Amino acid sequence: MSETTDFGFERVPPEEKARRVRGVFESVASKYDLMNDLMSAGLHRAWKRFAVETSGVRRGSAVLDVAGGTADLARLFADRVGTSGSVVLTDVNAAMLVAGRDRMLDEGRLVPAVQCNAEALPFPAQKFDCVCIGFGLRNVTRKDVALAEMRRVLRPGGVALILEFSQVAEPFRAAYDWYSFNVLPRLGKLVADDEASYRYLAESIRMHPDQAALKEMMENAGFERVEWFDLMAGIVALHRGYVL
Repeated sequence: MSETTDFGFERVPPEEKARRVRGVFESVASKYDLMNDLMSAGLHRAWKRFAVETSGVRRGSAVLDVAGGTADLARLFADRVGTSGSVVLTDVNAAMLVAGRDRMLDEGRLVPAVQCNAEALPFPAQKFDCVCIGFGLRNVTRKDVALAEMRRVLRPGGVALILEFSQVAEPFRAAYDWYSFNVLPRLGKLVADDEASYRYLAESIRMHPDQAALKEMMENAGFERVEWFDLMAGIVALHRGYVL
């Protein structure tokens, strides 16, 4: 039987998922930041600040932002590491990467922007002090491979951060499901003229490993002292693991 993976609630060949995910983000790139603000009532900005503050990154650190898109996290990390440090912005999707690169340039920030797949990072081993992926891992076809790559490029003492939608606490699940499958697609149609992409995003959250499963995946990839922090009753979780 040929290999398949999830694209929302569908099972598709891996190359088909990669193609369709690319189409989703090419479609929503121009409205991505606005939609994030609307969908989360601006809370995504606080979640990202929490991730950066939890990283332990300081001035002079080298940071890799995987699937960094429109550069929300890269901008925060750049402020934190200062001129003596470095931040590299990456994304597999050219439209998202251009949006992030242009945003950084408009603010006078000279940050390298590299188009690459999270499953094959084009960087030498032990190059970075911190590797972060924010709201991108669930779109990766082979998550275990991407985690191994994050582990490979981290120096001893380095930290990996995964900020992602996760499993919400049971009392809130029914309301969250109603919002996800009724409000989000309609909002996507109204604002981004793309209902299907936001229906996929809602489905992809449900297919993503829950908090405990992702912790185990990180441990299997070689990370140690792995822990997670639930935000908004588990709607979002920040996982943190170290290379010791």
